[in-house]
Amino acid sequence: MSDADVQVRLAGLAVHPVKSCAGIAPAEALVAETGLEFDRAWMVVDEAGRFVSQRELPRMALVKPVLRLHDMILRAPGMLALHIALDTVEAPVRATVWNDEVAAYDMGDLAAQWFSDFLGSKLRLVRFDPEHRRLSDRRWTGPLEAENQFSDGFPILVASTAGLAELNRRLAAAGHAAVTMERFRPNLVLDGLDAHGEDHLDEIRFDTPDGPVRLKLVKPCSRCSIPDVDPATADTGHAVGDTLAAYRADARLDGAITFGMNAILLEGIERTLRVGMEGGAGYRFE
Repeated sequence: MSDADVQVRLAGLAVHPVKSCAGIAPAEALVAETGLEFDRAWMVVDEAGRFVSQRELPRMALVKPVLRLHDMILRAPGMLALHIALDTVEAPVRATVWNDEVAAYDMGDLAAQWFSDFLGSKLRLVRFDPEHRRLSDRRWTGPLEAENQFSDGFPILVASTAGLAELNRRLAAAGHAAVTMERFRPNLVLDGLDAHGEDHLDEIRFDTPDGPVRLKLVKPCSRCSIPDVDPATADTGHAVGDTLAAYRADARLDGAITFGMNAILLEGIERTLRVGMEGGAGYRFE
């Protein structure tokens, strides 16, 4: 991208197949209408069909997926592995994620029992119905329609290595241990920016052999308690939230604490992003 304001490098990719469970870090990922392929395609719901997350059930962080050609394997401490076929669903259901009620498919009694046993509550696993169109908030996307599966509200989340380094510098100064990017659950992690430089970007472009992938950054990502859940142990604390609160209050969200930027896809469906790709980004006029 020759006319870019800043050159960036794709330092990492992450896909979270089951919302609020652990992610995977592939070397490459296919871009779909709803973000990275299989990202937040499944979700754990309670008896009312409403999503649950690490906010209430921090042990969800210990559920680790592996995506294979025909199935997804889920593993958790003390549990036998659960195999979920990628091409099989069961009964159609309705599921609620935040304020959106969407069409989904139940994944059967075995998956429901597995999650219920591990998390200690009566739960079921559902998969997003690809025929359903769940759109991002047009207050942030304007005339553009951005499809999502079970993400919080936008198809792609972008963060920077420099932003994490700044947080860890502040954590160390306060006597706390460093944290990893897993706590923030981004899809794309960028090198080449100043700390939280993604806050000020308008568009990012990566040129693939099949054509460009173009993303528009539209909304800061407000933060709840999940970054204070240790992804390795599911232990909870407050050091991350307290540290961010000292310097990451975002006027664009009425003072909410933010880390990373939500993005929508402008171009690039069926194209592949790979870790190590060089790209370019343009700054927003503010």
